[in-house]
Amino acid sequence: MADNDRGQSLISKYVWVIETIYRRRKISFKELNHRWLDDDISRGVEIPKRTFDNWRYAIWDMFGISIVNENRGEYRYYKENEEDISKNGLRSWLYNTFCVSNALANSQSVKDRIQLEFVPSGQQYLQPIIEAMKENRVINITYHSYWKDEENNFDVQPYCVKLFRQRWYMVARSTYPFYFEQGPRIYSLDRIQQLHKTDETFVMPKDWDANEYFADSFGIIADQRIDSQRVKLKVSAGQANYIRDLKMHESQEEIERNEEYSIFAYRLRPTYDFMQEILRNGEDIEVLEPLWLREEMAGIIQRMWNKYKEDK
Repeated sequence: MADNDRGQSLISKYVWVIETIYRRRKISFKELNHRWLDDDISRGVEIPKRTFDNWRYAIWDMFGISIVNENRGEYRYYKENEEDISKNGLRSWLYNTFCVSNALANSQSVKDRIQLEFVPSGQQYLQPIIEAMKENRVINITYHSYWKDEENNFDVQPYCVKLFRQRWYMVARSTYPFYFEQGPRIYSLDRIQQLHKTDETFVMPKDWDANEYFADSFGIIADQRIDSQRVKLKVSAGQANYIRDLKMHESQEEIERNEEYSIFAYRLRPTYDFMQEILRNGEDIEVLEPLWLREEMAGIIQRMWNKYKEDK
C-alpha cells in the first residue's frame, strides 16, 4: 500500500471515499473496492480493510463526517450525519473545497475548458495570520487604506479571518491604546503590503466570539451602531428562483409567493454591503421595509439617474 500512496494525496482518497458513498447512499466494502479499482486513483491496488477503517477515522477528524456500517444485511457503509455537515461552517467549507480541488486535479485533459474566479488575496498572508491566531501572537502589518490612499505600519491582535466575495478579511484589534479602546476592526488581506509575527503575545478575550461579532451581518461589515431589524424585499418571479436557491442571508424567509413576485423577509443589519447587493439585482428587487431603507435606496437610485439623464 505504501507504493500506492506515493505521489497521491491522502486527502484526495478521503474525498473519493466520501463522494462515492454519498452517490451510492449505501455501499458494501466489496462494491466500494470494485469502484476503487475502476478508478485511476487506485493504481490497481485494493483498499485493505484496516486502511479503510483508518481513513474513516481520519475523515471524521478532518471533516466531521461519520461513515458507519449498518451492521446487518449486506453490511453497507453510509454517511451517518449527512444532514449536519452543512451546519458546520469550517468543515463544510473544507470538504467542499477539497471536493472541487480533487475534481480539478483529475481534469487536466480539459483544464483549458474550466474557468475559475480569481481570488486576489489570502495566499501570501492567510497562513501566517492563522499561525499567529493559534499562538495568540501580535502581528505587525503595513496596511494601504483605499479610503485615505496611504500606508500605515502598526501592530494588531488577530481575532479571526473571514472569506467574503473572493476576498479574505481579518478582524484584529490595534495595540495602540486609543484604537484598542475602539474595539476590533476589519482589514482586507489584499491591502496588506507587509506582515510579520512579533514576539509579543496577547490574551484572547473569553467573551469575544466570531459568530456573535458577525451575527445579523450581511457580509463583512459588522457595524454595531446599526440595529438588527426586519427587512422585506419584493423580488420578481424570475429572480426569486435564484435567491430561493442561493440565499442572500441565512435568516431568509419567503413569506409570499405568486406568479409575478415573491416577498422575502430577513433579520439583519442593513449595512452598506447589503445595499450594494440590492443594487446589484437592479429592478428585480424592491425594498418594502423598513421605510428608512426604502427611502435610502430611492435616494441612491435618484442620484444614479442624475448621472445618466440627459442634460437640459
